[in-house]
Amino acid sequence: MERKSITVNRKAFHDFHIFEKYTAGIVLFGTEIKSIRKGAVNLKDSFAKIEDGEIWLYGCHISPYEQGNRYNKEPERKRKLLLTKKEILKMLGKIKKDGYTIIPLELFISQKGYAKLEISLAKGKKLYDKREDIAKKSQNRDIQRAVKNR
Repeated sequence: MERKSITVNRKAFHDFHIFEKYTAGIVLFGTEIKSIRKGAVNLKDSFAKIEDGEIWLYGCHISPYEQGNRYNKEPERKRKLLLTKKEILKMLGKIKKDGYTIIPLELFISQKGYAKLEISLAKGKKLYDKREDIAKKSQNRDIQRAVKNR
């Protein structure tokens, strides 16, 4: 499946351990998809919640479309995500049992032109986990530099 990436939530990879990934559709209005195609989206502080058997995205900022005037919606309103019932129940079980959180990773446009969101089950990292990751990345960079300079 070819896709055009719009935005990636880099903070999620820094702050969370990522476990399972899912691809979900998003219920949007016309002016919102136009803003998404322009890249006016921020996933930085967003998260998803399961309420009454449906999954909702909170905190995702989609800037208003300039030519949208009265058709624009609130930039940070909650948006419904589209997943199968089986996937939602599986996620709900893991959230209740293991204490996972649902975090959006990437927003992209599918080959058919639909906006899709890649979400994942994640657990928050402790401070020492973040330090270990930073140390590993710097070691890998040093190794790459040493190999390159030979």
